[in-house]
Amino acid sequence: MTDALGSIDMPERGRSEGEASESKKPRRGGKRGKKGPFARLALFYRQIIAELRKVVWPTRGQLSTYTTVVIVFVVIVIGLVTVIDLGFNQAVKYVFG
Repeated sequence: MTDALGSIDMPERGRSEGEASESKKPRRGGKRGKKGPFARLALFYRQIIAELRKVVWPTRGQLSTYTTVVIVFVVIVIGLVTVIDLGFNQAVKYVFG
């Protein structure tokens, strides 16, 4: 049997098929029990904060390096698009103009 839930329809080990199907009841309670909207919202924000604590934040030096690389790349792409646009402009003027 695999660890994935619902992947194989087999009775549990040590039980016959009839016993296994009788004991299946919907789960209630626990962390995933029915909660009000404010409790779910609070849980959502607690989970966000917990995930943000796991993030490895860049240092000031890394951040300035990344920012510089992005700005230089954007300027290069702007220049490339401008040259291509001017070329198309001249071609259209030549053909139609």
